[in-house]
Parts: sequence; C-alpha cells; structure tokens
Amino acid sequence: MVVPTDMNQKIRFCHAPDGVRIAYATIGDGPPLVKAANYLTHLEHDWNGPVWRHWLRVLAQHHTLIRYDERGCGLSDRNVTEFSIDAWLRDLEAVVEALNLERFPLLGISQGASVAVAYAVKYPDRVTHLILYGGYARGRFNRDLTPHQKQEAETMINVIRVGWGQENPAFRQLFTTQLMPGGSPEQMRWLNELARISATPETAAAMERAFYHIDVSDVAPQVTVPTLVLHAREDSAIPFEEGRELAALIPDARFVPLDSRNHILLEDEPAWSRFLAEVHTFLGAMRSEPGPVSPDELFPELTARERQVLTLVAQGLNNAEIAERLVITPKTVRNYVTRIYSTLGVESRAQAIVLAREAGLGQKPR
Repeated sequence: MVVPTDMNQKIRFCHAPDGVRIAYATIGDGPPLVKAANYLTHLEHDWNGPVWRHWLRVLAQHHTLIRYDERGCGLSDRNVTEFSIDAWLRDLEAVVEALNLERFPLLGISQGASVAVAYAVKYPDRVTHLILYGGYARGRFNRDLTPHQKQEAETMINVIRVGWGQENPAFRQLFTTQLMPGGSPEQMRWLNELARISATPETAAAMERAFYHIDVSDVAPQVTVPTLVLHAREDSAIPFEEGRELAALIPDARFVPLDSRNHILLEDEPAWSRFLAEVHTFLGAMRSEPGPVSPDELFPELTARERQVLTLVAQGLNNAEIAERLVITPKTVRNYVTRIYSTLGVESRAQAIVLAREAGLGQKPR
C-alpha cells in the first residue's frame, strides 16, 4: 500500500464545557474519520515519530482523520483536575461540534474505546461505524482483582508519579515495554520521550487511576451501530479477555483476534496488515471514490498468487481443482494455503472462506 508522504496536518483549538482547551488536528481529505483520544498523545510529536506515524498516514489516506489530545496531555490544557468518562465524553463532543460533523465512523483505541462506546450510545444517529481496538469496558479496578493484582495496579500508578519526569527513562521503560514489546530501540526511545513530554507525572498518574475506574459495562449493550472489535492475542497492556468481553457486550459486534504482542501495532507485522484489511472492509472501502475494492487493497500482506488462491478457496474449490485451474501441483496449492492461514491468523479453511467472503472475494462472475 502506497501512502502519500506529503500530508500536512492542521492543528486548532476548541473549548470543553468546563473551559478546558482541547487541541485537535485534521489530516487528509475525504469523509471524516474521528479518533477518540487515548493515553498519552502529543499531536505534533505523534505525527513526526516512528510509532504512530504509519497509523495516522494510512487512516488519513482516504479520509479526513480527526484526532485530539486528551485533556491534560500534549497541546491541550495541562492544568486539569477532572478526569472521568463524562469529562472525556464532553471533550469528544466539543471537537465534533467545533467541526460541525454530522455523520462519521468513530475509532477508539485503548481506553479511548470506552469513550467511543459512550459516545455511540449517546449519539447513534451520528456514528455510522464503531471501530474499537485494544479496548475494554471495565477498567482495572473493576475486574475482580486479587490482592496481588490490586497491589500491582497501585504500584504502576506510583511508578508513574515518582519516575515519569526523570531524565533516566527506566521508569517509563516499564510502560513502553508493555505497550510495544516488539518495538525497535528507536521506537522504544521515542515512546519513552512521548511519555515524558505529553503530560506531567502528577497528571499522568491521575489519568491512570481514572482509567482504572472506567466502567461502561452497562452502556455497551445499548450500542446500536455496526461495531468491529479488534484485539491483539498477547497484548501486555490490556488483556485479550477484556477485548472479548467488550465484543460480547455489544450486540452483533464482530470480534477479530490479531496475532501480536503489541498494544500499538507495528508497521512491519502481519497483524497491522490484518487490522487495515478488516477496517477497510468494515467501512466498505477507506476511500472517497466509488467502486469495488481490489483484493490487493484488502489483503496487502498476501502476495498476488496467494490472493488468487484465496479467491478460489472462497469460491469453494478444493486443492485439486485450484491446482488444475492455476496449472500448478496440489502440493504447491497446499503450501500456499498454509501460508495464507498463517498470514491471516486463521486456523481452518472455513475461517479463511468467511474472512475472504466478508471482504468481497469469492464471488463467481455471472
């Protein structure tokens, strides 16, 4: 997938009802795609760094991507005392109102997923699609923790308060390793620096405690908009089970497990390509012009031949029939199918067929 590198973001400000200034940015052209804020961000630093850059550029490729710094973070007001699901919801409302948005898909990442759920329930006529990645309905303190787990949670808050602002990144490295264990040294250093510059130690600790108290379990079943929930199987920051729980609470939500250890997906891992393919399909096509989406856009992680084999699998052909059609051996077909399963994170032919057909592959020409 070729992503333009000449995009420019525009940063503006609006005010939440309590007077807090919220910094928001728009990037790209086309219909709006709104991203609820998540912990910790800095509009300018994120745009120029090696961790979030691929997310932002791809999501803005066929949309006007709208994102904002959470209250207390980045370019938004830092001197803030209220951190709660209600306050975060009002901040999102303020950004939407400032841009006079009527209808749009809404993306929530990490604790931003909970805010996105609350917004979708309050404004079902505005949200066309709800996309939740690495999220949860229940914050840490609402998960029936053991005494040891409670102590661990309090320790994390204290580590943030005590060590966040130090020049030595050792304390911040604990947080970075949870978010992105597969990151390169450069990405780790950048994320450590993001933690330092995006919020003060006191604010970061207060926000972390507020996140632990989130609970939208009662609200999630009221979601009525189409919903896609994605979660990395080995996510160290937010347990995989919390993603499953969130998807189970939302009526008719589709749940997609991703094979990754990273809470922040990296550009070179198959899970990132799978994430894009799923979001692309869910939105109908992440582009402004009409027309069908080509297979290489939907499954960029597959080779041209693998996409060809997947298409024939989706049409119901067996390996021998595919071999005859493509003039290759059945053993070669088996090898292709095995690689397709591994790349797409599926375990059976039936799962591969479902995924391919949901993406629009496998429709026999009339």
